Amino acid sequence: MNSQSTPVHIRLWHRDFWLMAIANFLLTMSVYLLVPTLPHWLLMEQEFSPLETGIAMASFGFGLFALGMFVSFLVQHYRRNQVCVGAVIAVGALIGLLYYLNGQRFQFCDLQMIILQRFALGAAFGLAQMVLTSTLIIDTSESFQRTEANHSAAWFSRFALSLGPMTGLLLERLVSYHVVLLAAMGCAAVVAVLILMVHFPFRAPEDDVPTVSLDRFFLPHGFPLFVNLQLIMLAMGILFSTITSELFFAMMMVGFLGALLAQRFVFRNAELKSEVVTGLILISTALLMMLTRTQQIVHFAAPAFVGFGLGLIGSRFLLFFIKLSRHCQRGTSQSTFLLGWESGIAWGLGLGYALFYAQPQQGLITALVLTVASLVIYNFSHNWFASHKNR
Repeated sequence: MNSQSTPVHIRLWHRDFWLMAIANFLLTMSVYLLVPTLPHWLLMEQEFSPLETGIAMASFGFGLFALGMFVSFLVQHYRRNQVCVGAVIAVGALIGLLYYLNGQRFQFCDLQMIILQRFALGAAFGLAQMVLTSTLIIDTSESFQRTEANHSAAWFSRFALSLGPMTGLLLERLVSYHVVLLAAMGCAAVVAVLILMVHFPFRAPEDDVPTVSLDRFFLPHGFPLFVNLQLIMLAMGILFSTITSELFFAMMMVGFLGALLAQRFVFRNAELKSEVVTGLILISTALLMMLTRTQQIVHFAAPAFVGFGLGLIGSRFLLFFIKLSRHCQRGTSQSTFLLGWESGIAWGLGLGYALFYAQPQQGLITALVLTVASLVIYNFSHNWFASHKNR
């Protein structure tokens, strides 16, 4: 049967899994609080040009790949939870650097420093997320529950995609950007505490583990799907660069909740292809509405469609990567999905600010073209997936 319904095991939702799922949510929140607020600070307070701001935002995406090839070595030679905690502390410290720079009100930041900070933040966040999703979350669940564990934990980080920017914009408008940075650092601190609250038994390191490898980092035979996912998220990054409204991200959350329910009741036994196709059509519809309509209802419906579509697409692509993985490659499939999702958003934000800062209509048109291209490409990549899956 070419369909998939992820089963629900109530025993999966024990204390340790809850702690790891919440840690996943807060870690993503710490980064997404800055998505709409950091560019505003760079443009308005630091007087960066749109091009410089775009380069700074895009550098996060390059940083995501910096430490991935060392993940397998690190978790084999050191306590895996301590590796994750160290990376989370680095995330908090790098956000703290922005807090310090923001406090120097009469000194302008150097572009190279901001680019380096964003690159390092991407590297630390990527390492923390790879260890958390590819190792720690899996370690808290039984072998027969791991697909459900991956699926459920990913929803927590997906929620942060809407709640993070919404919270950041609210804090910036109601209080100050200083408080946004404090909130981001607070999220990182709580993540470190949550991970330390879970006991992970010591595992003797394997012999002859190479220092550099693709294990827990990248799944080479998933490359066609990786490119397809990146194109979709590139469009979303460009879209997010045009949004400065809390309402948009609040309605995205409504769309996410709708997608979660639809997966359980509407797409329960549907053909696998239907969810991604439906998601891309919904996102294309939302972009068309934003381009051609000005009615008040568009401000509610369009972001809800985006959230609904992204929820369906994210869940299904994650399952595709899991199904492509071979024995002992589940963690690698998680990291590959993470890289495609996060780097696409980061590079889309970079392109959005660098090329379309004062031309939101052009940005929306570009996002629409990329979404339609992704739909066309998906018709081929899905057939490729069906003939190459291993599960």
